[in-house]
Amino acid sequence: MSDTVRLDKWLWAARFFKTRALAKKAIEGGKVHYDGARVKTSKNVEVGAIIRVPQGWDVYDVEVTRLSDQRRGAPEARTLYAETEESRERREREAEARRLTNQVMQHPLKRPDKKQRREIQRFQRNQGE
Repeated sequence: MSDTVRLDKWLWAARFFKTRALAKKAIEGGKVHYDGARVKTSKNVEVGAIIRVPQGWDVYDVEVTRLSDQRRGAPEARTLYAETEESRERREREAEARRLTNQVMQHPLKRPDKKQRREIQRFQRNQGE
């Protein structure tokens, strides 16, 4: 445990990113927000700060509860932060919406045959005109 930790190191230790380089890239790309603002990689993390972190389709809003610059096991890493209730509800709503959207979309049972491929290509060419 340490009293000051860089943001990229904390994100790596909390297991939001597999490497510090990926954490740094996300911070510099403006994906990670610290207390609602874009910050630099070297920003020192403070207990009680709210950090917004994208993870695949989801975006987590977490409150920093502890500081660490060492990467440990996942159960211990989860003690470094607490996800906000609004974030958890939003993620669940969006996951349900994605699930329902996937149910509505019909996937073809087989690949198109030669005649169907030609019709698709003809349709696509006509759309461009």
